[in-house]
Amino acid sequence: MPKSLIIVESPAKAKTIEKFLGRKYAVKASMGHVRDLPKSQLGVSVENDFEPKYITIRGKGDILKELRESARKADRVYLATDPDREGEAISWHLAQVLKLPLDEPLRIEFHEITKDAIQRAIKQPRPIDLNRVEAQQARRVLDRLVGYKLSPLLWRKVRRGLSAGRVQSVAVRLIVDREREIQAFQPEEYWTLDARLSTAFAQSFSARYWGMGEQKADLKTQDQVRAVVHQVAGDRLPAGNAAVSGEGTPGDPFTEVLDLAGEGLVLQVRSVKRREKKRNPAYPFTTSSLQQEASRKLGFSVRRTMAVAQQLYEGLPLGEEGHTGLVTYIRTDSTRIADEAARAAAEFIERQYGKDYVPERRREPDRRAGEQGAHEAIRPTDVTRTPESVKPYLTPDQYRLYRLIWERFLASQMAPAVLDTVTVELVAGEHVFRASGQSIRFPGFMKVYIEGEDDDGQREEGDDLLPELAEGQQVTLQTLEARQHFTQPPPRYSEAMLVKALEERGIGRPSTYAPIIGTIQTRGYVEKRDKRFYPTELGVLVTDILKEYFPDIIDVEFTAHLEGKLDEVEEGRVNWRELIRRFYGPFEETLKQAEEKVGGFELEDEVSDVPCEKCGRLMVVKHGRFGKFLACPGFPECKSTKPILEETGVTCPACGTGRIVERKSKKGGRRFYGCTNYPDCNFVSWEKPVNRLCPECGAPYLVEKRIKELGLSHVCKQPDCGYVEPVESMEEVHA
Repeated sequence: MPKSLIIVESPAKAKTIEKFLGRKYAVKASMGHVRDLPKSQLGVSVENDFEPKYITIRGKGDILKELRESARKADRVYLATDPDREGEAISWHLAQVLKLPLDEPLRIEFHEITKDAIQRAIKQPRPIDLNRVEAQQARRVLDRLVGYKLSPLLWRKVRRGLSAGRVQSVAVRLIVDREREIQAFQPEEYWTLDARLSTAFAQSFSARYWGMGEQKADLKTQDQVRAVVHQVAGDRLPAGNAAVSGEGTPGDPFTEVLDLAGEGLVLQVRSVKRREKKRNPAYPFTTSSLQQEASRKLGFSVRRTMAVAQQLYEGLPLGEEGHTGLVTYIRTDSTRIADEAARAAAEFIERQYGKDYVPERRREPDRRAGEQGAHEAIRPTDVTRTPESVKPYLTPDQYRLYRLIWERFLASQMAPAVLDTVTVELVAGEHVFRASGQSIRFPGFMKVYIEGEDDDGQREEGDDLLPELAEGQQVTLQTLEARQHFTQPPPRYSEAMLVKALEERGIGRPSTYAPIIGTIQTRGYVEKRDKRFYPTELGVLVTDILKEYFPDIIDVEFTAHLEGKLDEVEEGRVNWRELIRRFYGPFEETLKQAEEKVGGFELEDEVSDVPCEKCGRLMVVKHGRFGKFLACPGFPECKSTKPILEETGVTCPACGTGRIVERKSKKGGRRFYGCTNYPDCNFVSWEKPVNRLCPECGAPYLVEKRIKELGLSHVCKQPDCGYVEPVESMEEVHA
């Protein structure tokens, strides 16, 4: 019996879909793209109106042969690649090589891999959307022209092997500009004055100095603080009773604590203001917000997040259920949720938590400019499939990310939290202190999930619980704590913060952030230390060259404008060739001028203290695909190289003689820890060993591990021990 052929990108996706359709359908995988521009040449005919030259990707010959044979035997062919520009382009390339008619309805689209979604899609085939294809083609041609025209210039003027890209160069610029902000930052001194107070019932709380009367005061100097303290304490100020610490520098500011217990000083409650505040849940995940939250809460890189999310989308074996897609399509900028999914969530919430947790009406997100309206947010395909129910079938990474997506979606469909907030003003003469706090009257969505925040060193005030206070009540002053502060420079970008910055500025697309972040590290333009990005000398130099000679390429607004024009191509309002003509004319002229004006730059390699084992010369630091390594400066005569090994200070527990050092895996460059005696000793650990004996069982080392409830902790890996201690508590002990 003739079958219908469905072509998807991956075998996992094929396996999941095949389960839903029965024997009348054959499902084959193209293994991603089958054609692309050649790597060895520009591949774009500028003279022929930017006509791209596509070739079959090396290694895809056998796959295409099998697909042609299957298509010849099938009575109908459906192209079921991903529902975005890139997926549309893959379908177009497949139609070209399989000689399928472009005007016939052979394209099917779905946003989740479930039985209902697949069966609905097959009933609604459509022709290939050529506007989408041309938008993707325009992006590919633009990026090729920039990369293949700019990179050789950098090779000649700076160093071979460098690259420039339309989006990656802007990402590097953001990091370089932030570093310059930090270096130029001048800290400004300011002070806070906190009163520790107690009620007649020995309930203690803190209040912060606000000002005098109705005028807020900013305390800029120690003298200003001491003047307030003298006026508040009056003649009862004890002599020599202040505990002082710190050196008065940004790294070690002053703290002065004055003990006033027993002096009989009181503050009077001037006012108590209570109000109810509603807090709405975050919307379900887009690609970008998923990348950011997985970085904050799980410590995942953008690349790791997307790899695991793809597995959840394409489907995993769930016991008797077989291959099942767990989440909807993961490349989306929409926070919209289908009515059917919202109804299912409401029913689940009412069953699990009660009717009060179902909102009175759904909160609909505003449609953003450029948003792909046909897409949904990322959500579980079935809300009743709880994280715990599928945990036995998932890897730890899959479980943690699925749980994050499930909790975020469920919380987004729940009622707002209701908080009781209170602000209390207390007076000592004309001086006013303020205390604020809040308590949860109704947890609402907070029962399931609370959105994470970027760690920028700022602590939100007002979360403390306050005792019951009434106007006119007197409270006893126990201590006054004066603390010196210095304003802080903006923080360096983490992966989550860089993704957020790119998205807010309209640079690139969330699906491109993982390769961009990987590329700028691989090329040696930036390096990651303690999960923050630092520009290298090379990154600063290349950024400055591009700023001076190619200001448009590296301009944030210009790049965002181009992204908007690509959206217009998809909507059929702009011709893709015309878009590239307008860009390429000025770009080509700038390229000619730069070739004449840009001088040569000598970028010296960093010299190490490690001698080459073959010729004795001191090795230099180079940048490769997996980060830094040591190489002999005598290349090409001497080709000796060595990895740069970061010591942990831990002796190998397996062999007892080697040292545990940081390494990177060949596949993906993931950090792990291994023995210097490898391959004779094969000890490895994904978690960083710490040179500290376990206090419980005496094991020779602990490991660093981030635990949701405790933060960064030191953990014993002995099966019968399980010792855990938060790093913060250890810092307090040793301070």
